[in-house]
Amino acid sequence: MSIVIPSFDDTVHVRSGDAEVIGRAPTTVRLLADSSATGGALSTIQVELKDGANGAAPHHHSGSAELFYLLDGTAQLLSGEQVVTASRGDLVVVPPNVAHAFAAAPGENADILIVIAPGVERFEYFRHLERIAYGKAAPESLLEVQEIYDTYFSASPAWEAARTAN
Repeated sequence: MSIVIPSFDDTVHVRSGDAEVIGRAPTTVRLLADSSATGGALSTIQVELKDGANGAAPHHHSGSAELFYLLDGTAQLLSGEQVVTASRGDLVVVPPNVAHAFAAAPGENADILIVIAPGVERFEYFRHLERIAYGKAAPESLLEVQEIYDTYFSASPAWEAARTAN
């Protein structure tokens, strides 16, 4: 077992108004702390999803676990082949190499704090997603950066069934 020993000396304090916000309703991402700010300990964002909006398609991280904490609302989360519904105050932690995805539950809003540990520089990944959303980059361009951001996309029949059943 390897342990990541973070290397940073200053407290990380991000005021809500100072965080960069990516996207617009129904999906917004607040960039809170990237790996470089935490000495590699973690990367964290806050995602707000409105009216059943999708968050992330099925993918996995080979070197990091991903934690989802529901600040408010209700979300569907894929972990492996299991789809769980999480509500305010619930926590879901997905191990490395396990496919996962998330979305607001159908007709619901979700406000989710997401932590990836150990951290991976991911802010530029979310900016890349924004360029795709606004038609400034092709969706296929994500395949070119999977290794850089330790984000590998996959198909999930369980996720597809859960998202189309409602």
